[in-house]
Amino acid sequence: MNGLGGLNKSPNGVVLGVVQLQLPVVANTMQLAQQTQRIVDMVAKARANMPTMDLVIFPEYSLHGLSMDTNPDIMCRLDGPEVAAFKQACVDNDIWGCFSIMEYNPAGNPWNAGLIIDNHGELKLYYRKLHPWVPVEPWEPGNLGIPVIEGPKGCKLGMIICHDGMFPEMARECAYRGAEIMIRTAGYTAPIRDSWKFTNQSNSFCNLMVTANVCMCGSDGTFDSMGEGMIVNFDGNILAHGQNGRADEIITSEVRPDLVREARIHWGVENNIYQLGHRGYVAVKDGAQDCPYSYMTDLASGQYRLPWEDDVVVTDGTSCGFDAPEREYNPGDAENAA
Repeated sequence: MNGLGGLNKSPNGVVLGVVQLQLPVVANTMQLAQQTQRIVDMVAKARANMPTMDLVIFPEYSLHGLSMDTNPDIMCRLDGPEVAAFKQACVDNDIWGCFSIMEYNPAGNPWNAGLIIDNHGELKLYYRKLHPWVPVEPWEPGNLGIPVIEGPKGCKLGMIICHDGMFPEMARECAYRGAEIMIRTAGYTAPIRDSWKFTNQSNSFCNLMVTANVCMCGSDGTFDSMGEGMIVNFDGNILAHGQNGRADEIITSEVRPDLVREARIHWGVENNIYQLGHRGYVAVKDGAQDCPYSYMTDLASGQYRLPWEDDVVVTDGTSCGFDAPEREYNPGDAENAA
């Protein structure tokens, strides 16, 4: 159903391209500018590669690489030159784009942020990663929730980043807020390959939602990212999959948000996103609408605690060379410091 990767575009189709971008090394402002231009050039390649493409998606870490460097000199701001260049590239190529930046935070560690920019150069979605990949990543936990926007051709579009996708609650929240297509960008390396694949498929199937997923690709001399661009249909079947690990390859597919909407309305069996809140509707009118899950109620009340909580060994980033933090989390810190 992918229209030969989008070559044969249907009237209701949205053509997605996920870029298995070569993993860079970015340690100074000159390299940051060079990598910005490289991404701009890849936007042009995406447009030339597939004239029907509606949205081109770049992986997490496509601008900064995997060094985990928090040097303020190479952190980005929404009004900075890197984001301005991405906006202009979308205008010049008449295409929507999804980009990754490490965002300067005046009150603490930087945020790992995702941006979606439309073909007129307008920032439409702005997301900060809720679940940094601990203990490896030093990023501040996100404080903007999970936004869902109206994307190209009127599709409902959401975004999460990398480790976020290992929490089924993240994809469920995207779907609950109306997303028909969920983007998952990542910098994962080869050991995560199998879990990457089956979580992408389960995120789609459990929520009747298309997912578009992509990692960085190739080696920076230290790390090896795996590519593994995957576009998965709402029934969990893989529409397109970059399995050869070729850097800079753009994996494409046409997806059908109208069929997502149709399934969510008409499916009975396995309409899980609806049935979660309407348990046993065959037996009781409209189903049970209580919350039988203690982890949900405990988390909402600030009482989340595992039975084995006291035995967990890794609870900060010291094993990966980061100092143990002393500051407690306050989602308003950055706004108060600005």
